[in-house]
Amino acid sequence: MSHRLAGLLSRTYVRYGIASVVALGSDVGLFIAFLRLGLDPAPAAALGYAAGIFVHWLISSRLVFVEGAAPRGPERVRQKALFVGSALIGLALTTGIVALGSFMGLMPLLAKLIAIGVSFQTTYLLRKAIVFA
Repeated sequence: MSHRLAGLLSRTYVRYGIASVVALGSDVGLFIAFLRLGLDPAPAAALGYAAGIFVHWLISSRLVFVEGAAPRGPERVRQKALFVGSALIGLALTTGIVALGSFMGLMPLLAKLIAIGVSFQTTYLLRKAIVFA
């Protein structure tokens, strides 16, 4: 691995961004699949996001915030609860933004893209400052 790539990967925000892209792939893939199955945009966004939460926990706790990951036991359970809490805030933002966008006549995918940006920044800040601090 090049020195420059190693330097980038040593940055928490970059690793978090990569983890988010992977989790987003599962989120958006399911979102589109649910839309094609006839689900309304807001529940489709919520279900896709929920799947992304699980993917993101696995990556975040093992590759992004390794130094802040709690050992097994009560502290790990507490940390998982905080992670889920941060994800629920992101889920509420995502669902609300997609619902509002749909109400305003935006294409569902455009509303989802706006929601992605807002949710990404919010959950990163919560996870860095609270969950894995």
